[in-house]
Amino acid sequence: MRPRMTETGDRCVALLVAAGQGSRVGGDIPKQFRTIGGKAVLTHAFDALAAHSGVDEILIVVGAGYKEESARLLADRAYTLVTGAESRRGSVRAGLEAIAAQGGASRVLIHDAARPFLPPAVIDRLLGALEDRAGAIPVLPVADTLLRRTDGTTVDRVDLARVQTPQAFRFAEILAAHRAWDEAREATDDAQILKTAGHDVMLVDGDERLEKLTYPTDFERAEARLAGAFSTRVGMGYDVHRLAEDEELWLGGVQIPHERGLAGHSDADVALHAIVDAILGALADGDIGSHFPPSDPQWRGAPSWRFLDYAAKCVRERGGWIAHVDLTIICEAPKIGPHRDAMRRRIAEILSIPLDRVSVKATTTERLGFAGRREGIAAQAVATLSLPAILP
Repeated sequence: MRPRMTETGDRCVALLVAAGQGSRVGGDIPKQFRTIGGKAVLTHAFDALAAHSGVDEILIVVGAGYKEESARLLADRAYTLVTGAESRRGSVRAGLEAIAAQGGASRVLIHDAARPFLPPAVIDRLLGALEDRAGAIPVLPVADTLLRRTDGTTVDRVDLARVQTPQAFRFAEILAAHRAWDEAREATDDAQILKTAGHDVMLVDGDERLEKLTYPTDFERAEARLAGAFSTRVGMGYDVHRLAEDEELWLGGVQIPHERGLAGHSDADVALHAIVDAILGALADGDIGSHFPPSDPQWRGAPSWRFLDYAAKCVRERGGWIAHVDLTIICEAPKIGPHRDAMRRRIAEILSIPLDRVSVKATTTERLGFAGRREGIAAQAVATLSLPAILP
């Protein structure tokens, strides 16, 4: 996906680091690809950065072999993907060099995907601090009593703080600092690298919501927090198209060999049309005909995946996500069973959701009605969405 293009002179690039394995969380996938509230951690972090007007472009550093999965989760968003290194420092360096290769930037925000809930006020404070300093980091005070495990003595916490990301830097300075860093040493964060190069780093207020996802309990708390911030919406969709000679048969985004196809203004994929109406219904945003009028010639023969892709974008623009889709196809022929898995995969691909959130079923009408007489095919769908709750 191509990045958003802006003038290099005053360009702020967000460097989202998502190349770690997150082994302490457990499971068989890195934590940045796990979901919270039905949305991947990586996508939460990306959307928080993209929503800020001060961020002109986002570059994401992912582990080797994870570019395809990252692209699937990010769908139609604008970004650049870069393969990271074995260490976080190496991954950040790879990202910085990629930014330099694109023409550089004036400022860079280096953020860990494992801190997905980024309040815009933190970005405001960081970018404001760069007016006077080469770097700025968000911190929180240490509230707990600290002691040394070796001897049990208490540590004075007055001068201590917890460091978070994103960390903000003037791009030229942090790039030079990374290039000059002793490769034999490992750095705990990028601010350490900048300070070693002789630059001051300003501390700004962080936010409790920026806590890093490290252990399974962190994901549980995040799920509970999001549950109160989002509401569940359910929409229903129903569509019918007649079978006709000399037409292709498209169902669920898959072309099926059959002696007749479905007739309509577009490709007449009755299954996808039902899902589109279900999603639009959950959004309370009309129906497929109001968004794609049959009277408009530009939609003549159009593939129905474009309509479904549009509906999915409408959900994302509202800050929500599609939690589940349940589709039922009603026909005597063709047999749906042999094509069910292909339909599920195609629908999941168009919607950019996991396969286990798409259900495809089929039934007949016991030879009753138009479907029973093989005059047409019907489909009904239910879509479940999570949308930001409207607060009083």
